[in-house]
Amino acid sequence: MPIPTSPPAAERQLLRDTVRSRIRDAIVDGTLEPGERLHDDELIAWLQVSRTPIREALGDLVRAGLVEMAPNRYTRVATPRAEEAIEAVQTLGVLFGGAVRLAVPLLAAGVTAQIVAGIDACLADLDAEDGPALNAHTVALFSTYVDHCGNASLQRVCRDVTDGLAYKLRLPNIVQVLNWAGMAEQYRLLRQATLDGDPITAELAAEALHELPGERPAPARGGGPGPVAAQPVVAAQPVVGA
Repeated sequence: MPIPTSPPAAERQLLRDTVRSRIRDAIVDGTLEPGERLHDDELIAWLQVSRTPIREALGDLVRAGLVEMAPNRYTRVATPRAEEAIEAVQTLGVLFGGAVRLAVPLLAAGVTAQIVAGIDACLADLDAEDGPALNAHTVALFSTYVDHCGNASLQRVCRDVTDGLAYKLRLPNIVQVLNWAGMAEQYRLLRQATLDGDPITAELAAEALHELPGERPAPARGGGPGPVAAQPVVAAQPVVGA
């Protein structure tokens, strides 16, 4: 057979992945702020790599929704926009709801304890009305379900899109954008359903948290989860100061 004359691309691909991860981490942790321009020369000096893996990594981050690019005009960190928030949270709900349903029957006791602790952290964020903390803790929580869902295809999809979608929710007035008042009940339902090994109730609670309409599990008398009852999701409130 013909022998390829070009060397394997594995090394460059690995370098591209490393560069993408470092820029992504700097965006997610706030080192690179929304709207900040990304100049090739500065990125080369920081990351100590050539221009090619940087441009490849930036292209990946554009597709993920973390970077905005206009040819010959600018490359910059994306700025979350209020009008995109509901669609982003609903998309996460579609993905995370499925991951929860698949994961709950498979969870080991230690992972269940980790999830319960994560839900308790989210409830504390709700009490404090701390939107940024809730965003971070919720992504970490559902990433645990994803990691243990047993479906490699779903895991790949979630890894590709979760960062960009969650980033769109980094709004200073996220409390006004989401149905904040109803979230605590759904987190508690998710908590109990996970402990009970009930994947359907857990899935519905996860989807309700992400503004997806439909049938919702209603608490039974005595505090435990009861039969499914219709509880329509309250429409998101108008965004203030967007």
